Amino acid sequence: MRKWNTLISLLVILLFVFHAVFGGFQLAGIMEGGSALMQVTAWLMLGLIILHALIGCVLTGQTLKAVRKSGVSYFKENKLFWARRISGFAILLFILFHVLIFIGRNEGAFRLNYFGTAQLISQILLVITVAVHVITNVKPVLIAAGIPGLKKYVVDILLVLAILLLLSGAAFVIYYLRWRMI
Repeated sequence: MRKWNTLISLLVILLFVFHAVFGGFQLAGIMEGGSALMQVTAWLMLGLIILHALIGCVLTGQTLKAVRKSGVSYFKENKLFWARRISGFAILLFILFHVLIFIGRNEGAFRLNYFGTAQLISQILLVITVAVHVITNVKPVLIAAGIPGLKKYVVDILLVLAILLLLSGAAFVIYYLRWRMI
């Protein structure tokens, strides 16, 4: 189950990069309209995220069962484990807001719903929770994927992630400002 979760995680990351780049272009006004490819990849990514979350819940349940059986939780020693789980659940909440904000069709034409201050805050929080979740999980995913030379890749991945998330956050702010000017 852990190998499947690793594969799913890697697929989600690839789809996320595609979604963030082209979605950012749309929000910034560089690219017009919502393409069918963007919609398909977004829904595929959502399905994979839900599957990833379900596997995570099963694995967390197994961990809690082992903790209960042993009678010792070692909470202080497992803070990173809980940061991973909590950030994952936070992502699910903010993805729900993301879907509610950015889904919309009106007689075949793509349209977006109102994007005000609350929507901007929820999307910036999505960017932050994704950053926390990926940063806390990048090493275990690389180890599980059997990628050698871990330290070299971690720094590269985190740099690309930082740039991508900065641009995503900037795209949300640009979109917010574009709404304010309408």
